[in-house]
Amino acid sequence: MINASETFNGTWSFKANFFNGNGFVQHYIDEGPKDGNPIIMLHGEPTWGYIYRNFIPKLSNKYRVIVPDLMGFGKSETPQDKEYTLKTHVENLTGLIKYLNLNNITFVGQDWGGPITSAYSIRNIDCVKGFVLINTLFGYSKEPRPKNLTPWFQWIKKHYEAETLDGILGELGSTLLSVMKIPNFTNNKVINENWINAYSSQFPDRASCKGAINFPLDALLNRIVPFIIEGLKEGDLKSLCSKPAVLAYGMQDKAIDPDYAIRDFKALFPSSKVIQMPNAGHYSQEDDPQTLTKLIENFMLENEKV
Repeated sequence: MINASETFNGTWSFKANFFNGNGFVQHYIDEGPKDGNPIIMLHGEPTWGYIYRNFIPKLSNKYRVIVPDLMGFGKSETPQDKEYTLKTHVENLTGLIKYLNLNNITFVGQDWGGPITSAYSIRNIDCVKGFVLINTLFGYSKEPRPKNLTPWFQWIKKHYEAETLDGILGELGSTLLSVMKIPNFTNNKVINENWINAYSSQFPDRASCKGAINFPLDALLNRIVPFIIEGLKEGDLKSLCSKPAVLAYGMQDKAIDPDYAIRDFKALFPSSKVIQMPNAGHYSQEDDPQTLTKLIENFMLENEKV
């Protein structure tokens, strides 16, 4: 858990807010006019809200931009008595949204931000306005999975079967950069001392890595499937797929196969746009933040009256 006042030499200068209603201290930023249309931006593995630092100043000029740190990441606590599953992360998001009394939400989700968004939205569709997805998938289509694992999940599987995964991902405080290179980001110019400290200092010891260890296992071991199926039974997939959506994809992604993710998206949103970024990787917020910020701005403008 990163200290609340830490700015990493001014690269993260946003006011820290905290919510205690889910049984742990959850950090979030809440920037922009309180009466502005809300945008919730969700990160994935093993990052935190810092990955949206280049998006927030521009978007918060007009919109209310909320960026939570998921349980176990960033400036949020890493409780040891909680289950780190898709279900728990969605329950945490639900509690935060109710606390902030948000409606008409546009979600921006990357990596695990996609499944968290979809699992929340199918259960709370009346609160949702639309989706901007980045290097992720919803998981509700019937598209067949690729036969081969991506390099990221090959690596996870190897260490899980060798019983070395806890040791490898439990040392993210010192191995963060090399681990993030496996799913891939391409903008090496972004790497400096502030960047490395921002991402690595959330993991000072093995206990603090609990969330990062469990995220990939949730997918590899198919632990997310029952909760996804439950959502299909309880929710309204047709209403979910009627919402405005756009997918932006860094085509050098080595965590989620780009062709599969695009097929998954088009199966759910056949008339919606897909923006391919040929030189960006899995963490495309780091690789091409200008393109993505402009995409979100245009999406919000196009759907203001929807």
